[in-house]
Amino acid sequence: MATQVPIEKVRNIGISAHIDSGKTTLSERILFYTGRIHEIHEVRGKDGVGAKMDSMDLEREKGITIQSAATYAIWGEYNINLIDTPGHVDFTIEVERSLRVLDGAILVLCSVSGVQSQSITVDRQMKRYKVPRIAFVNKMDRAGANYERVAAQLKEKLGHHPVRLQVPIGAEERFQGLIDLIQMKAFYFDGESGEKIREEEIPAEYAEKAKADRLEMIEKVAEVDDTLGELFLADAAINNEQIMAAIRRATIALKMTPVMCGSAYKNKGVQLLLNAICSFLPNPAEITNEALDQKNGEAKVILESSPDKPFVGLAFKLEDGRYGQLTYMRIYQGKVSKGDFIVNQANQKKVKVPRLVRMHSNEMNDINDARAGDIVALFGVECASGDTFTDGTVAYTMTSMFVPDAVISLAVSPKSRDAQANFSKALNRFTKEDPTFRVNRDEESGQTIIKGMGELHLEIYIERMKREYNCEVVAGKPQVAYRETISQKGEFYYTHKKQTGGSGQFARVCGYVEPLPADAVQQYEFVDDIVGGSIPREFIPACDKGFQEAIKKGSLIGFPVVGVRVVINDGAFHAVDSSEQAFKTAAIMGFREGYAAAKPIILEPMMKVEVQAPEDFQGSVVGQINQRRGTILESGTAEGYVTVVAEVPLNTMFGYSTDLRSATQGKGEFTMEFSKYTPVPRNEAEALMAQYKEKLAAEQAARK
Repeated sequence: MATQVPIEKVRNIGISAHIDSGKTTLSERILFYTGRIHEIHEVRGKDGVGAKMDSMDLEREKGITIQSAATYAIWGEYNINLIDTPGHVDFTIEVERSLRVLDGAILVLCSVSGVQSQSITVDRQMKRYKVPRIAFVNKMDRAGANYERVAAQLKEKLGHHPVRLQVPIGAEERFQGLIDLIQMKAFYFDGESGEKIREEEIPAEYAEKAKADRLEMIEKVAEVDDTLGELFLADAAINNEQIMAAIRRATIALKMTPVMCGSAYKNKGVQLLLNAICSFLPNPAEITNEALDQKNGEAKVILESSPDKPFVGLAFKLEDGRYGQLTYMRIYQGKVSKGDFIVNQANQKKVKVPRLVRMHSNEMNDINDARAGDIVALFGVECASGDTFTDGTVAYTMTSMFVPDAVISLAVSPKSRDAQANFSKALNRFTKEDPTFRVNRDEESGQTIIKGMGELHLEIYIERMKREYNCEVVAGKPQVAYRETISQKGEFYYTHKKQTGGSGQFARVCGYVEPLPADAVQQYEFVDDIVGGSIPREFIPACDKGFQEAIKKGSLIGFPVVGVRVVINDGAFHAVDSSEQAFKTAAIMGFREGYAAAKPIILEPMMKVEVQAPEDFQGSVVGQINQRRGTILESGTAEGYVTVVAEVPLNTMFGYSTDLRSATQGKGEFTMEFSKYTPVPRNEAEALMAQYKEKLAAEQAARK
């Protein structure tokens, strides 16, 4: 069984890139050449089968990867655990959690577009988790393909030290094969699916270029590897083994990025990439993995990739499979077997491992045990994404994963009452599976609000509720959390009097409301200035309660009132008819009187928005922000990208991600966070007040 290969022969790698760079196509070829699948299917192929790694129906329909899929393959003596990740910015958490558990990665770049915005994002993620990588310049058969330009962009835009290991033979439609600069041989890929590799001497017209490029390659590796550097400076003879060992050392130390090229779609260069994965990327034992010891004040502990040490594993991804919850786990130390008991460090619960499988996209292969360095899946183990498991002898937890904040929210509700149970079930499962998908109930509007990384992200979840839970969902524009406040001082003098036979109700409150200073911490302040006992002490708390009740709903649009100080300085009471309830009612009505006199205004939430897009689109980006009543705070350019920081009203931000993408050819991305509340422009305020009046009138009519 493949599990028993020595750890030196294990590779845990991910494939990441900008959307549409050909990651899934490359994964499909890797599976084909390693014998895991017997025929190749395209992502949007005419046969309608779809790529093996896109196992969700939605992925096949849209032609994009939504969930990262795991598989394993055997190449020669090596066991490769492979994860294909999404390229879309909305599914960035899938890339994040995959890179968290991988030892190496392939950064796929398009030979025409080069380094794009999402390439920058995934590269940032790789740097965050210190993942060594090989850059693969794909689509060499496309018009405009330029391998050298893309390799140079790795240095300019990403700050890498790129070293080209190959020379393409031809480009665009004349792309025929590759020259390997280490072996100094030409490789061609024959047969219907490029499965037959033909090795030949370098064509005469490429001999000079290959020689010059090989020298440049050795020089660049020598710059970052001392051993090779010494040989190079001493003008000593350098053999291929020494070059390969130096490339491996420098790649694992994150000092250089080997750059290779090919065309996954045209089946050229993938086998050489597989060789490079085995030659240059680290095995699990060569990576430093740290855990935190909970029994020793979270002291850092370095885990050893040895099966003889206490078991430590990280649940990095959850899926709801046909047989219950499927938990993807990376084993960092020790080993685990079917039937073992393991302890979840998050809640100290002991669970039995009923079934252990290796995943091949959506297929499973049962195994009896797994060791340090393996990526496997467990059934029937309840946990959350990011939980650490041990054998109970140690209390280690793996460091947490970076989870970006949600940027967009939608109000959702099930179409029919009968679907309510399924609706709740779906939301519970999705929040457990995906840390960037958040759900909360808005107490003000009574709506269920879902938040995520972008409109596509939420759209996919709404579609999944319909397909997987048979629950049609109505999604509305979410209700923006407006507030009301006052702009000047307003006095009140209110008498509450009710005579209904027997003891009545009587209370008088006098005073004023005024705005709190802008830097006040609390949003409501009550001041008791009563002298001479005009309101007895026991009724003062009732007045405070009344005012607090009144600020829950302003009279302009029915939203909470903030930033007010209420002062009472006079009043009157009746020995028989005054009561707590009477003073509470008088305070509510008195506040409304003072509020109306204090020139109330509506406040709206302003968001701090940061937009990044290529410089060519600067005009469109600024124009869109101005259209949305945004105020630009700063803008700057770096590495061909413009960054604009602005304050924009939340109410105008809906639909922005779609507009931004269409205005920037999908290359623009943005982040958004709450900044402050500011007054709404007059015309907007009038429209909101008219809407509120209509709503109240409709509610009254319904009551009649």
